Amino acid sequence: MKAPSPAPSRAGAFSPRRLGALIRKESIQIVRDPSSILIALILPVVLLFLFGYAVSLDSTRLRLGVVLEERTVDSESLLAALRDSKYFLVTPGASRREAEADLTAGRTRGLVVVPVNFSRYLLSGGTEGAPLQVIADGSEPNTANFVQNYVRAAVGGWQQARLLERGILVPPARVDLQPRMWFNPSLESKNFLVPGSIAIVMTLIGTLLTALVVAREWERGTMEALMATPVSIQELVLGKLVPYFTLGMGSMLFCTLVATLVFGVPLRGSVVALALVTAVFLVSALGLGLLLSTLAKSQFMAGQVALVIGFLPAFQLSGFIFEISAMPRWIQAITFLFPARWFVQSLQTLFLAGDVPAVLWRDGAILVGFAVLFVFLTSRVTRKKL
Repeated sequence: MKAPSPAPSRAGAFSPRRLGALIRKESIQIVRDPSSILIALILPVVLLFLFGYAVSLDSTRLRLGVVLEERTVDSESLLAALRDSKYFLVTPGASRREAEADLTAGRTRGLVVVPVNFSRYLLSGGTEGAPLQVIADGSEPNTANFVQNYVRAAVGGWQQARLLERGILVPPARVDLQPRMWFNPSLESKNFLVPGSIAIVMTLIGTLLTALVVAREWERGTMEALMATPVSIQELVLGKLVPYFTLGMGSMLFCTLVATLVFGVPLRGSVVALALVTAVFLVSALGLGLLLSTLAKSQFMAGQVALVIGFLPAFQLSGFIFEISAMPRWIQAITFLFPARWFVQSLQTLFLAGDVPAVLWRDGAILVGFAVLFVFLTSRVTRKKL
């Protein structure tokens, strides 16, 4: 006697078997789709190396022109001090006019003019300081500030060394400043650019990749075929989320290894906290991607909207490169609406400061809210109707 076959699952009931089949189907599609592999594995490498090596906010090796209008021991000593500085690439100018032409053409970013009678002022010991003109390219204000400050520091160090060489005791300063830089003592921009670029990678994988892939299914008609099956909306949404969530977590692991082993970015927080924050953000990004693809149903439209709503805010309004506190207040208010802001903040905290509960609990709770909102909206918008 034949054993009775198990009763088929009702269309509206949740079925782990159907969900497993959907996850397997989506995983096979990811493996067979070159664009998925490109975005998940190749693009993170390109972005990490781009932001780790090519993009730098550290203004070192600034091109500096120096004009000596008189050749004396003191002026030559000052020129040597500027050349020895790690912040400058010094180009001695034959004349002031030639050096100003280099500055105007952008071949140098600053100009130091040592005038006639510079040594006389130094030897006079009067109250007037020796004149020294520093001209900076104001078309780039940050670089101009760096030029002014670096020259001031180099000249100060040179003056101190000059006095000590001549056996002149420098009177002790009334205030002994001992500056300390927390979290990033070397002041290397890669230490906060690389964690921020990881957030950009996760945004691309979560939002752009999911939006494009699901929209492609609408264009090819495979989504309509799924709608004709007993699959429930919850199974459909989870079947899309789980494979791309696994792909995103694998990409995050890869990015973390590259950041710490290749670029030497410290990871002072716990791996568990990093995994939890990443998981919550990925769910929110995947939910947003699914929502956009469901509404657009076109790869072109889904890609354009994903760039405007996902990628661009993550790049410009998350604090990844541009300081949020320096933005106008109404722009600062808008940044609260994008999950990437909270994810970038959490990553930079975990990598540079460690496990700071006050920051991680707040950011994590906000990211959970975004994840719940986007997944809920996706479930509500997705209908089993053609």
